[in-house]
Amino acid sequence: MSLSQFFSILRARWRSGAVVFVATVAAAIVLSLVLPKKYTAVAAMVVDVRTPDPVQGLVPVMLTIPNYMATQVDILQSPRVSRRVVQKLRLTENALLQEQWREATDGKGDPEAWIAERLQLNLQIKTTRESNVINVSYKSQDAKFSAVMANAFVDAYIDTNRAMRVDPATVNNTFFDERARQLRAELEAAQARLSSYQREKGITANDERLDVETARLNELSSQLVAVQAISAESNSREAQSRGRTDQTSDVLNNPLVAGLKADLSRQEAKLQELGARLGDAHPQVVELKASIAETRQRVETEIRRVGSSVGINANINRSREGEIRAALDAQRVKVLKLKSERDELSVQQRDVENAQRAYDAVLNRVTQTGIEKESDLTNVSLLSRAEEPTKHSSPNLLLNTALSVFLGGLLAVGLAMLRELLDRRVRSAEDLVKVLDLPVIGTMPRPTRRTLFGGHRRALPPSMVGQLPGGTPRAG
Repeated sequence: MSLSQFFSILRARWRSGAVVFVATVAAAIVLSLVLPKKYTAVAAMVVDVRTPDPVQGLVPVMLTIPNYMATQVDILQSPRVSRRVVQKLRLTENALLQEQWREATDGKGDPEAWIAERLQLNLQIKTTRESNVINVSYKSQDAKFSAVMANAFVDAYIDTNRAMRVDPATVNNTFFDERARQLRAELEAAQARLSSYQREKGITANDERLDVETARLNELSSQLVAVQAISAESNSREAQSRGRTDQTSDVLNNPLVAGLKADLSRQEAKLQELGARLGDAHPQVVELKASIAETRQRVETEIRRVGSSVGINANINRSREGEIRAALDAQRVKVLKLKSERDELSVQQRDVENAQRAYDAVLNRVTQTGIEKESDLTNVSLLSRAEEPTKHSSPNLLLNTALSVFLGGLLAVGLAMLRELLDRRVRSAEDLVKVLDLPVIGTMPRPTRRTLFGGHRRALPPSMVGQLPGGTPRAG
């Protein structure tokens, strides 16, 4: 359809379109004047998404989510907030609302839920993407009631927001408090086991027995090494003394034996001199021989004594080595036992430390959740309370008139197009070309007649009227 055809249709159907347009505008004006006036009260809140939590000291992760404001709008429109408004204003005690509830539900169901649902119908929440401000609007026929309801929804939302923080904290506090009692019992049991073990083993808080016994073990080990060296030497000397005792170092280095041997040598030299000079029968020679025999006997006796002392020393050193070895073995067992006790003590102490750390961590959570459940802080602040409006917000005569003009125009055009579809006529040369698929040879001018606005135009002669639908010139 061309633009000229469109205007041709409008010119042909202007009367019906005008009727629809005028009726629409008139109906809108009448309804705007007749409908009861409604008043809208607006309260504003601001949601703080930057200030850290005063209890935890951290910015909650959810505050950084872009749809957080949309979530707050959903909370405002939730039945929980509406029910809180009903409870706070005691609307269930209102006789008029009770009567309306009975008429609507025949007395079935929860009147509080029904009233809360009705209240939500007049509630409107507005936010902007660039702002953290939430505007709460409430519309009713009573200006004062609108202000009261808007403020009531704001207060109920703040209370609900606070309760949504306090209720989980209360549940968490109960859980952590119970857990703290369990961990305290476990800590006390671990401490009791540790104390019992210390009393049983005689271990003090600053027990240094292991260090002392370890030092003693090291000392015995050193003594054993030294005694083993001495015993090896004495065993060697004993083995040597079993052959030629007089050739051992102990005998050779003995001063008594050396002195006796020197005396024996002098006596033998004197005997040789006296024997050569006086003869073997001389009394001095006989006496000297007896002295030499006695000295030689003493030397042999002393050599045997020294030899036997070497064996005794070897036995003593072996016995001492055995004693030190036995003491070393006993000390080693004792040190190992002390180490085992110390290890068990370390395990017991670690159990106590772990139980203490777990108890301290849960105790901190108990303290934190206790503060949270007692806290009435919230990240929502009241920006402005709703005031009683002085002017009604609806119906808006000017806005309704403008909308009716637009809607009436659309309806008028739509009606004209509908009538044209139901009663199709040729209104231009283009229509003929389209229908007959033939070229236009010429057109006849319209006869002059008075138009709607007082002008004149040419009209068809009487002989032509009725030959073409709607008085349209015929072309061929």
